[in-house]
Amino acid sequence: MVALMTIFRLNESQDGDSSDSDSNNNHLSRETVSRSIINEGIIAGQKIAKISVFTLLGIGVAELIMGQLSGSVVATADGIDSMSDAMISFIVLLGLRIAQRPPDKKFHFGYGTVETFAAMLAAIGMIIIGSIIAYHSYDSFVQPRVIHHPLATMIVLAVASAISLYRAVQMRVIANRYQILSLKTDAKNSIKDGSASVVGFFSILIATQFGFLQADAIGGMIIAGYIFSVAYLSLRQSSLILVDAWHSPKITELVKKIIEEKFGYEQITVKSVLLRSAGMINQAEVHIEVDGNKPLRDIELLSGEIQNSIRSEIPTMERISVIPHSFSEKPETRRARFFRNRYRNKTK
Repeated sequence: MVALMTIFRLNESQDGDSSDSDSNNNHLSRETVSRSIINEGIIAGQKIAKISVFTLLGIGVAELIMGQLSGSVVATADGIDSMSDAMISFIVLLGLRIAQRPPDKKFHFGYGTVETFAAMLAAIGMIIIGSIIAYHSYDSFVQPRVIHHPLATMIVLAVASAISLYRAVQMRVIANRYQILSLKTDAKNSIKDGSASVVGFFSILIATQFGFLQADAIGGMIIAGYIFSVAYLSLRQSSLILVDAWHSPKITELVKKIIEEKFGYEQITVKSVLLRSAGMINQAEVHIEVDGNKPLRDIELLSGEIQNSIRSEIPTMERISVIPHSFSEKPETRRARFFRNRYRNKTK
C-alpha cells in the first residue's frame, strides 16, 4: 500500500514537472521557429546555388566554344554572360555560407547582412560584364561578321535557354519561400540568362536566313541591356537594405495590429515600431506605453508574450526588442485613445 501511494505521488510530481516543461518548450519553440526556418532556407539556397555554379559553367563553356567556331558575337556574349552568372552564383553561395555563422565578439548581431552584401557584389559584377559585352557588340555592329555553323550554334543556344529557365524557376521558388535577397538576384539573373539565349537564337536565325548580319550584334546589345536592368534593380534593393531602409509599411501596421488586438485588455499604446532588414531576417524595435505601476516581472512577462505573438505571425522577424515606457497621458485621455484605436481596428 505504501509503495502504491509513493508511486502515485511520484506520478503526480512528474505530471506537474512535465506540464512546466511543456510550457517552457512552447516558449522556446516560438523563439526558435524563425531561426529554424532561416537555417532551412540557407541550406536550400546553398544547394541550388551550388548546382547553379556548375550548370552555368558548363553552359558558358559550350557557348564560348560555339561562339569562337561560328564567329557569332551574340553566342560569345551569351557565353561570357553565363560564365559571369556562374561567378555570381558562387558569390551568392559564399554569402549564404557566411550568413549561417552564429554571432560572435565582432559581429554581435550575426552575419545576416553578408548575404545582402553578396547580392550587391553580384550586381556590380553584372555591370562590368554588361559593359564588356556592349563594347564588343558595338564593334561587331560597325564591322559585321559572317556566322559559320548556324544550326549547331542555334541548337546550343536553345538547349542553354531551356536549362537556364528551368533552373531559374527552381531558384525563384526557394528565394521567394525563404526571402533570400541574393538568391532572388541570382534567380533574376538566370531568367535573364535564359532570355538572352532566346534572343541569341533569333538573332542568328535572322542574320543567317535573312542576310541581316547586324542582327547578331544587336542581339549582343540586347543581352547587355538585360544585364544592366537586372543589375540596377538588385543594386538598388541591396543598397537600401544596407543603409537600413524599410519599404514595407504593411508589416509596420501588422505589428501594431497584433499588439493592440491581442493585448487590448492591458490598454497598451504602441508609440512606434522601428523595423530593419538584415539579409534573410528582419529585426523590430517596438516602443509601447504601459502602466508604470505594474511590477517589473509582469512587464517582462508581457514583453515576452508580445515577442512570441509577433513571431507567430511573422516568422522571419527573428530579433524583437520590446521597450516599455510609463504612461505619459492622463487616465481619461489614455482610455479615450484606447477605445478609439479599438474602434479603428474593427472598422478596417
